[in-house]
Amino acid sequence: QVQLVESGGDLVQAGGSLRLSCTASGGIFRIDTMGWYRQAPGKQRELVAVSTSGGNTNYADSVKGRFTISRDNAKNTVYLQMNSLKPEDTALYYCNVVGTLGMYRGPFNTWGRGTQVTVSS
Repeated sequence: QVQLVESGGDLVQAGGSLRLSCTASGGIFRIDTMGWYRQAPGKQRELVAVSTSGGNTNYADSVKGRFTISRDNAKNTVYLQMNSLKPEDTALYYCNVVGTLGMYRGPFNTWGRGTQVTVSS
């Protein structure tokens, strides 16, 4: 089974920065997309940023220009650099990885448990 280990969430003041990381492991043959989603209390989970194996990235309008997604394919790791944080960025941030398992076991789509980001005003 694919496992994701997330880290980097913290309490930070508005205007500050954080860097989230997520490392995937467990019988992976290929990773296609790696992304970050977030869910604030009382709201639906939403896309923050996603990175494809082809090098394309996509961001939510609310984070464009402030957040940057990057990945280290050799380490099966995706990062989210978050700058100029705002109180409305407060949420539980989830990592999502989609790819193919080795040994012909087919595709996988795995979510992390989440890492809490809290931005104080």
